[in-house]
Amino acid sequence: MKSTVLAAIGDELLSGARLERNAHFMAGKFHAKGWEVKRIEIVSDSENEIISLLTRWVGRTDILILSGGLGPTHDDMTRQAIARYLGCGLRADDAAYDRVLDRVKDDPKRLAYTESVRDPQAMIPELAQTVFNPAGFALGIKFEREETTVIALPGVPFEYEAMTRQELPEIFTGNEKRTASVIILDTPEMHIAAKIPEVINHTGLHVSILPAFPQVELIIRGEPETVARAEALTRMKFAGLALPEGSTSIADAVLIEARAKGFRVSCAESCTGGLVGAALTDIAGSSDVFNGSAVTYSNDAKRGILGVKAETLRDFGAVSEECACEMAEGSRRVYGADFAVSTTGIAGPDGGSESKPVGTVWFGIAGADGVRAVKRVLPGSRAEVRTRAVRFALAELWKEIRRA
Repeated sequence: MKSTVLAAIGDELLSGARLERNAHFMAGKFHAKGWEVKRIEIVSDSENEIISLLTRWVGRTDILILSGGLGPTHDDMTRQAIARYLGCGLRADDAAYDRVLDRVKDDPKRLAYTESVRDPQAMIPELAQTVFNPAGFALGIKFEREETTVIALPGVPFEYEAMTRQELPEIFTGNEKRTASVIILDTPEMHIAAKIPEVINHTGLHVSILPAFPQVELIIRGEPETVARAEALTRMKFAGLALPEGSTSIADAVLIEARAKGFRVSCAESCTGGLVGAALTDIAGSSDVFNGSAVTYSNDAKRGILGVKAETLRDFGAVSEECACEMAEGSRRVYGADFAVSTTGIAGPDGGSESKPVGTVWFGIAGADGVRAVKRVLPGSRAEVRTRAVRFALAELWKEIRRA
């Protein structure tokens, strides 16, 4: 089995100031092709650390991809470290950099900036090859040693993706399905594992179980035919709880189900502040299903926009079954939707009480056959409560549409 090591370079990644995205992106691509991802590492902006990384993995993996440290600032050390590792100097690849300049020749300001950072961004170790950057300004670096191909690329995610697609087209093409994802709702992970031992214990499969209320995602990896059989068996055993094949999230499942049945959906949001609508509209093509979301954070907005009764808010409060139902019905009416979901709750960290603790969220789901409400007390920080509320709202909406 071929193997790869993915590494990211940057003090900002080690300090938590920025999230690492590039290795995550490529790990999925390599796994889908049946490669072994031997390690993902993050190292600091230090020539010695980068050289140590190269020494550690050259000769021990087929491809080593580095991300970051190729910009024009004082803390960008990757090109110098590679030159030291190879025992050579740096040279300017003016021909390659002129191609970069050609992309911005019609924008005088960008052209002037790009020309100003030619040195060091055009500099390549003398014993390495240039990797052209089709999306940004810094050139990449490529060399081979001890049967390991080393590719160093900029850390900007859209540049990194464009350059990996350019340099490793075989990783991004083909239809072999070596990885399958099955998302199952309302079932604890231990119950799932107990119900499909022939999948979990199969020696030819690697199965990851990833819980994220109210779902559990199974990632099944292996040879294509074995993966296909395991996925089919899992979907059969969890019929009605497994999201449809091809869906990558609960929001995706809502759109697939509604689109197949010709339904339109909408939202009314209080504690989630528009995140339910955002989850739906993050997916391309959602406009053929999604009509809109009313973010009615205040009681005045609930009354004025959605038609929630003043007596409901007075007698039961905004965080109540009655309010959630009226919000969902109001959204369905305002947006002319077939189905609507609402959220109203206490995300915290303050505002809770003994009867309505922080994390209490009511969800309303309205359709042609009426409206219902579900209450959950969700754990975690404010951000975690809101994230869980979004997933639960979409799960309830999907189940309602599926039953129609």
